[in-house]
Amino acid sequence: MRYKAAYHTDVGIRKKTNQDSLAIKIADTPYGMAAFAVICDGMGGLAKGEVASKEVICAFSDWFQESFAEMIDNDSFDEELMRKQWHSIAVNENEILKAYGEDNGIMIGTTLTAMLMFRDSYYIIHVGDSRAYEITGTEARQLTNDQTFVAREVAAGRMTPEQAEVDSRRSVLLQCIGASPVVEPDFIKGEVVGDAVYMLCSDGFRHKISNEEMIERIGPAADVDDDALTTGCQFLTELDKYRKETDNITVLCIRTTP
Repeated sequence: MRYKAAYHTDVGIRKKTNQDSLAIKIADTPYGMAAFAVICDGMGGLAKGEVASKEVICAFSDWFQESFAEMIDNDSFDEELMRKQWHSIAVNENEILKAYGEDNGIMIGTTLTAMLMFRDSYYIIHVGDSRAYEITGTEARQLTNDQTFVAREVAAGRMTPEQAEVDSRRSVLLQCIGASPVVEPDFIKGEVVGDAVYMLCSDGFRHKISNEEMIERIGPAADVDDDALTTGCQFLTELDKYRKETDNITVLCIRTTP
């Protein structure tokens, strides 16, 4: 499997700082290409959200450059070890950010969605309400579950998806890194589909963008030249702003080719 990437991030129409952070890394290995992507959304209602998101981005980027690289060098890639390392990073970052907040008299936090694509499998660690999608020519499939109050209510049958979209508690998280006593990440594994696009985004990107628009603008059929994915990310971001999305907006895409 081969990979190429595109992204776009925007402060949006209301906020003064962009508290979203991202990283994308693609590497050739003796076992084929590997792609790694991370997106973190610093809490808009919390102080220094941009500090929190960048801190966690750097920690997971270091994992790819150091721990993953060591696994490749030693031909010792192990899914369970990777999962333990990711869990340890998330827990450690939660403690670091809590300590920073206590020292400075503030509350600080961030979501986390990270994905590794290697040997035709994808692995995701997820905390909060940023999302990962698998986009084919006919479907934009959400791979992560939102860890939010309204998502919990929808799952319990106490609220409809339509009610959740307009509920004032839509952005209330059940946990985030830095502001939760204990962090319990979700881990997801699946098979990478060829001729698809894997998208990670902050919640500001997807509130006012439909699945059909994602398929049309950044799906595999839209990838007609080297700049098409980037142009698609930019178009949907501007459409989001036109529809009066007030949050920071970040989207990244990884295109798969068999």
